Amino acid sequence: MADTEKDQLAASLNGLFTNVSDMIKGELQGTNNVLELLEKMNVRVGEEYKGFGDVASGLRVFVEQLKLKSGTFDDCIQQLDAIEQHVMEFEAVIAMLDRYVSLLESEMQNVYQIPPAS
Repeated sequence: MADTEKDQLAASLNGLFTNVSDMIKGELQGTNNVLELLEKMNVRVGEEYKGFGDVASGLRVFVEQLKLKSGTFDDCIQQLDAIEQHVMEFEAVIAMLDRYVSLLESEMQNVYQIPPAS
Protein backbone atom coordinates (compact mmCIF):
# COMPACT_ATOMS: atom_id res chain seq x y z
CA MET A 1 0.00 0.00 0.00
CA ALA A 2 1.16 3.41 -0.83
CA ASP A 3 1.63 6.12 1.76
CA THR A 4 -1.22 8.14 0.28
CA GLU A 5 -3.55 5.21 0.52
CA LYS A 6 -2.42 4.62 4.10
CA ASP A 7 -2.98 8.29 4.89
CA GLN A 8 -6.44 8.18 3.29
CA LEU A 9 -7.29 4.97 5.16
CA ALA A 10 -6.00 6.46 8.43
CA ALA A 11 -8.01 9.66 7.77
CA SER A 12 -11.13 7.62 6.94
CA LEU A 13 -10.72 5.47 10.05
CA ASN A 14 -10.04 8.56 12.13
CA GLY A 15 -13.24 10.15 10.72
CA LEU A 16 -15.16 6.93 11.38
CA PHE A 17 -13.97 6.74 14.98
CA THR A 18 -14.69 10.45 15.46
CA ASN A 19 -18.22 10.02 14.09
CA VAL A 20 -18.86 6.89 16.21
CA SER A 21 -17.48 8.75 19.24
CA ASP A 22 -19.76 11.73 18.53
CA MET A 23 -22.72 9.38 18.09
CA ILE A 24 -22.01 7.65 21.43
CA LYS A 25 -21.55 11.04 23.14
CA GLY A 26 -24.90 12.15 21.71
CA GLU A 27 -26.62 8.97 22.91
CA LEU A 28 -25.07 9.36 26.36
CA GLN A 29 -26.09 13.03 26.50
CA GLY A 30 -29.66 12.05 25.52
CA THR A 31 -29.73 9.42 28.26
CA ASN A 32 -28.32 11.96 30.71
CA ASN A 33 -31.04 14.45 29.72
CA VAL A 34 -33.73 11.81 30.22
CA LEU A 35 -32.33 10.97 33.67
CA GLU A 36 -32.25 14.66 34.67
CA LEU A 37 -35.87 15.04 33.54
CA LEU A 38 -36.83 11.93 35.50
CA GLU A 39 -35.12 13.32 38.59
CA LYS A 40 -37.01 16.62 38.27
CA MET A 41 -40.28 14.74 37.81
CA ASN A 42 -39.57 12.65 40.92
CA VAL A 43 -38.92 15.80 42.95
CA ARG A 44 -42.17 17.35 41.67
CA VAL A 45 -44.19 14.23 42.45
CA GLY A 46 -42.62 14.09 45.91
CA GLU A 47 -43.71 17.68 46.56
CA GLU A 48 -47.21 16.85 45.29
CA TYR A 49 -47.53 13.85 47.59
CA LYS A 50 -46.26 15.92 50.52
CA GLY A 51 -49.15 18.30 49.83
CA PHE A 52 -51.55 15.34 49.78
CA GLY A 53 -50.21 14.26 53.16
CA ASP A 54 -50.94 17.72 54.57
CA VAL A 55 -54.48 17.58 53.13
CA ALA A 56 -55.05 14.10 54.55
CA SER A 57 -53.87 15.26 57.97
CA GLY A 58 -56.25 18.22 57.82
CA LEU A 59 -59.10 15.93 56.81
CA ARG A 60 -58.37 13.63 59.73
CA VAL A 61 -58.66 16.56 62.15
CA PHE A 62 -61.90 17.65 60.46
CA VAL A 63 -63.37 14.14 60.78
CA GLU A 64 -62.48 14.05 64.48
CA GLN A 65 -64.26 17.40 64.97
CA LEU A 66 -67.31 16.08 63.13
CA LYS A 67 -67.35 13.01 65.38
CA LEU A 68 -67.38 15.24 68.46
CA LYS A 69 -70.22 17.31 67.03
CA SER A 70 -72.07 14.14 66.08
CA GLY A 71 -71.88 12.99 69.69
CA THR A 72 -73.45 16.28 70.76
CA PHE A 73 -76.22 15.80 68.20
CA ASP A 74 -76.82 12.27 69.49
CA ASP A 75 -77.42 13.70 72.97
CA CYS A 76 -79.86 16.27 71.53
CA ILE A 77 -81.67 13.58 69.55
CA GLN A 78 -82.06 11.47 72.70
CA GLN A 79 -83.50 14.48 74.52
CA LEU A 80 -85.92 15.14 71.65
CA ASP A 81 -86.99 11.49 71.67
CA ALA A 82 -87.67 11.73 75.42
CA ILE A 83 -89.69 14.93 74.92
CA GLU A 84 -91.67 13.27 72.14
CA GLN A 85 -92.42 10.32 74.43
CA HIS A 86 -93.65 12.68 77.17
CA VAL A 87 -95.84 14.55 74.69
CA MET A 88 -97.41 11.27 73.55
CA GLU A 89 -98.09 10.33 77.20
CA PHE A 90 -99.62 13.77 77.87
CA GLU A 91 -101.81 13.42 74.78
CA ALA A 92 -103.04 10.04 76.07
CA VAL A 93 -103.83 11.55 79.49
CA ILE A 94 -105.61 14.50 77.85
CA ALA A 95 -107.68 12.13 75.71
CA MET A 96 -108.66 10.17 78.85
CA LEU A 97 -109.56 13.40 80.67
CA ASP A 98 -111.58 14.59 77.68
CA ARG A 99 -113.57 11.34 77.69
CA TYR A 100 -114.05 11.61 81.46
CA VAL A 101 -115.24 15.23 81.20
CA SER A 102 -117.62 14.22 78.39
CA LEU A 103 -118.96 11.41 80.56
CA LEU A 104 -119.41 13.80 83.54
CA GLU A 105 -121.11 16.34 81.33
CA SER A 106 -123.44 13.66 80.04
CA GLU A 107 -124.28 12.50 83.58
CA MET A 108 -124.88 16.08 84.73
CA GLN A 109 -127.23 16.67 81.85
CA ASN A 110 -129.11 13.50 82.75
CA VAL A 111 -129.28 14.42 86.45
CA TYR A 112 -130.45 17.98 85.87
CA GLN A 113 -132.18 17.18 82.61
CA ILE A 114 -130.37 19.97 80.80
CA PRO A 115 -130.58 19.78 77.03
CA PRO A 116 -127.19 19.07 75.45
CA ALA A 117 -125.25 22.13 74.29
CA SER A 118 -125.28 22.51 70.54
